[in-house]
Amino acid sequence: MKIFSELKKNLKNDFSLLRTVKIAVLGDTATPLLAQALRGTGFDTGFDLQIWEAGFNQIERQVFDPKSELYAFAPEVVIICHSSHSLLARYNKQDPSEYNSLAQDRLALIGDLHIALNAGLSARVIYYNYTEINDAVFGNYASKTPSSFLFQLRKLNYELMLYAIHQTNFYICDISSIQNQLGKATFFQSSLYINTEMVFSIDILPWVAAQTTDLIGSMYGRLKKCLILDLDNTLWGGIIGDDGIENIQLGNLGIGKVFTEFQHWIKKLKNRGIILAICSKNTESIAREPFEKHADMVLTLDDIAIFKANWDNKADNIRQIQTELNIGFDTMVFLDDNPFERALVRNDIPALTVPELPEDPANYLDYLYTLNLFESTTLTDEDANRTRQYQIAVKRNEEQQRYADEDTFLQSLNMTSAVEPFNAFNTPRIAQLSQRSNQFNLRTVRYTETDIKVISDSTDFFSFSFTLTDKFGDNGLTCAIILKKEAEDTLFIDNWFMSCRILKRGMEHFTLNIITAFAKANGFSYLKGQYLPTSKNEMVKHHYRDLGFEAHGDHWILDTGTYTPKKNYVNSK
Repeated sequence: MKIFSELKKNLKNDFSLLRTVKIAVLGDTATPLLAQALRGTGFDTGFDLQIWEAGFNQIERQVFDPKSELYAFAPEVVIICHSSHSLLARYNKQDPSEYNSLAQDRLALIGDLHIALNAGLSARVIYYNYTEINDAVFGNYASKTPSSFLFQLRKLNYELMLYAIHQTNFYICDISSIQNQLGKATFFQSSLYINTEMVFSIDILPWVAAQTTDLIGSMYGRLKKCLILDLDNTLWGGIIGDDGIENIQLGNLGIGKVFTEFQHWIKKLKNRGIILAICSKNTESIAREPFEKHADMVLTLDDIAIFKANWDNKADNIRQIQTELNIGFDTMVFLDDNPFERALVRNDIPALTVPELPEDPANYLDYLYTLNLFESTTLTDEDANRTRQYQIAVKRNEEQQRYADEDTFLQSLNMTSAVEPFNAFNTPRIAQLSQRSNQFNLRTVRYTETDIKVISDSTDFFSFSFTLTDKFGDNGLTCAIILKKEAEDTLFIDNWFMSCRILKRGMEHFTLNIITAFAKANGFSYLKGQYLPTSKNEMVKHHYRDLGFEAHGDHWILDTGTYTPKKNYVNSK
């Protein structure tokens, strides 16, 4: 974690090649240094955060006035910081009969702010939750009386979480957890607050900025999808090849408890959709033994998407894992206890995240908690099946090697696709797919669930979602296309994004056949496409050309009247 002075130095760097995001910062506390920390951290994470900062304590004025500077700036993300200290000042001025309503009154204000922002902007809202202040008026009895400030603070944070569950473009930045991790003495400095109205200490600004930019990164597709794990002294204590299965350290006693708890954490990551892979210098049959036979193993082979255990260079094995998963190195994390191996891999694959694990395994989890490596803004039912889907993909690739030609292999898959418009059931997954898809994403527009609903309800748009199932299993919803009426005879492909798991199976041809038939049936003579290049989507640079579209300036045009359906082996359900 950089210190604040290092983040300030970043402000002198060239931001011109970075992804631009317009950010508005509103606070009832002084925020100029927070804005600097955010912009400096943005540079390190690949963003040019163009920040507009409201004046001190102008949250309500800026949000409730549709002609304010906030709306003129038209931010993509609005950050709101209501501080616990300002709330305490409000509490202190209230009549005691009003103490019990403090949390509900503040939550009502938050709801009103959010409604106003939704009406005037299409921005996402990041709201800082409330750090705890125990004014010690009631001692421990504060947890039993609703009239205490501490009770109201805790209630407010709880109610805030419940509110956020049902708001698709409202995100909580959990700065309360930062104070819990680092301590109030580090988080807040009374003298600084008295003199400057700053509730964040200089030392804590990088942590708050990192937590905030993690959220922003997740909104714009910068997220981790895969955790690659070493085995010996990483998943268990000892060396399986030397110590044998009976002597490795696992269980609920001594150092074994460290590795058991570590595996529980990894298992939870897998259950929420993070892909797990093994990369170990070991004989494979010996490396698999603990997964198959050790009673205290939490992880099983069913939790692992790809298992690489051999004596090859680890960087080369990780490249093979990346190829098989078809995801970017920058979406992968590698954990290894050996500093030599970490340095080798980090030097060989710079885009890969390789945390510098502590020497003592007992400190692994506390260290990894602070890194917040697996930030996410969405969670869908399909996330729980992601490992299974990648395991199936590996089996599918292995079977393909047995076929002499691709057509015969694709025919053998018995592929079917359900095609539906966007609806209440598939909206969460479509929003997630738009946020996660970086390589096969023609215009790289990120959608929230609210955005998807607006598109679904509009008569100016036509939406298509595609699932894919084959003889190996269900890949789930893997592709989405949004068409927009541009002229009486033209439909513009507002976006086309697809999971890379299903590349090279003819889905591009199947989807084009579907939307071309729709356009033709509804009196549209042309489909118009656009490719907007990013650092990650070069693989679809020639997508429209290869599908038969003709170049017209910066766009691509397909005549639906002369279109001949593309050959593919996907059948509609």
